[in-house]
Amino acid sequence: MSVLIIEDDHDIRETLKELLVTEGYAVLTAENGKEGIEVLKTGKRPRLVLLDLMMPVMGGIEFLDILTKDAVLASIPVYIHSATADMTLIKGARGLLKKPASFDSIIELVQSYCD
Repeated sequence: MSVLIIEDDHDIRETLKELLVTEGYAVLTAENGKEGIEVLKTGKRPRLVLLDLMMPVMGGIEFLDILTKDAVLASIPVYIHSATADMTLIKGARGLLKKPASFDSIIELVQSYCD
């Protein structure tokens, strides 16, 4: 029951990881979409991906585009975690957690997919 956090901001990524590990979840992390795809191609299948949109190397939109075209990976639910996202523009995402999201809302979301 793992969660993949794809976030370029080190402090946000590590805070989310610490929060979820404290709650008993296994957490994978990536600094950008390219690293996120590489993690998924190792065979690790998280129950949920928390995805930032604006990242160097490969942003969230490009990550989602690659994910949704892969028959195996497309079933992994993705929630956008962004301050600027508009869900009407994001194909392939299940929902949006607007930054700054409360810890309670993050835990509730993760519980709904991982418990």
